[in-house]
Parts: sequence; structure tokens; C-alpha cells
Amino acid sequence: MHDYDKSSKWLIQHHGDSILRLGGVRDLVSWRPLQAEVVQPRQLPDGLVEAVRADRAEPELFVLELATFPDDRLLEQVLRDMTLVYLDRRALPEVLVLVLHPKGNLRAADAQELHSPRGWSQWQVRWRVVELWTVPAEDLLAANDVGLIPWVPLTRFAGPPEPVLRECRERIDRQAPPDERENLLAVTQVLTRLRYNEPGLLKLFGGQGAMLELPFLQEILAERTHKLIVTVLTTRFGPGAQEMATALEPIEDETKLNELMQLAVACPDLETFRARLQP
Repeated sequence: MHDYDKSSKWLIQHHGDSILRLGGVRDLVSWRPLQAEVVQPRQLPDGLVEAVRADRAEPELFVLELATFPDDRLLEQVLRDMTLVYLDRRALPEVLVLVLHPKGNLRAADAQELHSPRGWSQWQVRWRVVELWTVPAEDLLAANDVGLIPWVPLTRFAGPPEPVLRECRERIDRQAPPDERENLLAVTQVLTRLRYNEPGLLKLFGGQGAMLELPFLQEILAERTHKLIVTVLTTRFGPGAQEMATALEPIEDETKLNELMQLAVACPDLETFRARLQP
């Protein structure tokens, strides 16, 4: 899973209300992230949030789908999200798609019409799309919501980026709860790298070393190593090696994973590798 995905999902879990405000929901009274307990993990939406708005007695469901770039696969994902949540909760959710960065002339779809082969059945669905690069940075900064700060580097602003990024750092230092400060700095750096790659700018949020010490980013590195190990084993021993992916999932220790990578390259057969995984 891409590090942008991990960072975005952390923000959904901890600052989902801020993302709803990005989508134009201004009258929140309360909110909470929900476990999207529908079917299989690969089919889950990025986030499912229950929120209570002013002057409304019943909570509303919001599906949050975050895309690094506009992508044709996003259309299928949104349709799946809406369908799964409706089947599970018996309520049609509000859907917000947040697209982080442009890609050529591609645009994210905000509607779809589906017909059955005979035309007897028809679906017409719409959802809200926010393209982050079209949102003025000053709007997010003026909201005085620290949960919006990680998105600011991807928004629209005039002039060089450094003053804006310094303002982001100062806001996090000043406003973030102590137990969230380091994670907010890390996800801001991750999202900043989507647009800028200058080391000096990234160091404003603590540098690469500080990022790698955070648990959710260590998970990213572990997942990448899992995939590399399985790729090596599959190349050497065939498709049957794919089964090792499940056994590798709980392992996050960097030293252990490095040893397993070396073993994947040198082991004489798959059984030898499997035996080393046994506790």
C-alpha cells in the first residue's frame, strides 16, 4: 500500500471531521470513524464516518474515498463503496471523493449511469468530488483546524512554497494535541512529497529519519518488504509462493525482514523458507 494511502487513512481516523469540512460540511456537531465491516478488506472504502450535523436528529453516514490522482479505477471503487455500505447499513451514504494531485488532463468522475443488458434496470448515482489543487490554501488556514493542515501543501497558493509550509509547521507545533503532533508532522511531510521533492522543504516537518520512527510509516516499509519477498519467491519457485504473503503479514521487525529477504534470495526451496517462518 502506498504511503500516501496510509497517511490519508490515519487522517480519516483522527481528523475525519476536517475532511468533511473540506467537502463543504460546515455544521458538524459530532462525528466518529466507523469500522467499515463489509465483506473483505480489499473492498472496503478508505473511510466510513458517522456524523451528526446541526438541527438534525439522526446521524448521517459519509463514505470518504481518497485518490492520489484521478484514475479510472476510482469510478469502480466509488460504486462498490456505495453499494456495500447500502447493503450493510440499509442507508445510502453521502460520498466524498478527495483527489490529491492532478495528472495530465484526467478528471475524476462525479456521476455514473448504469443499465442492465435489456434496459429494464437503471442506476443513476452521483457523489461529491473535491480536487485539492483547486482549493485556496487560505481557506484551509482560516478554518483554524489543525486536522486540515496536512492537506495545505497540496492546495492552491501563489508564490514560493516555503512560507506556506513554514506556516503549516507552526500551526502543528502550536495547535496539535501532544499525542498527535509527531504523526501530524509525518503525514504532512508524506503529502508534501507528492508535490515537492526538495529536501529543505521536507525537513520543515522533521526529516526522513523522524518519519521512519513512526509506527504507521514503519508499517508501510514492512508491507513493501513483504511484497518484495513474495515477488522473489514467486520468481524462483512459482505461483505457489504467493501463499507466503499471509504468513509474512504479522512481521514488521526490520532486522527480521532483512533476514527473510536474504533467505528468499538464497534458500534452496520454498519448504526451507516456510520452515524459517515457523515461531
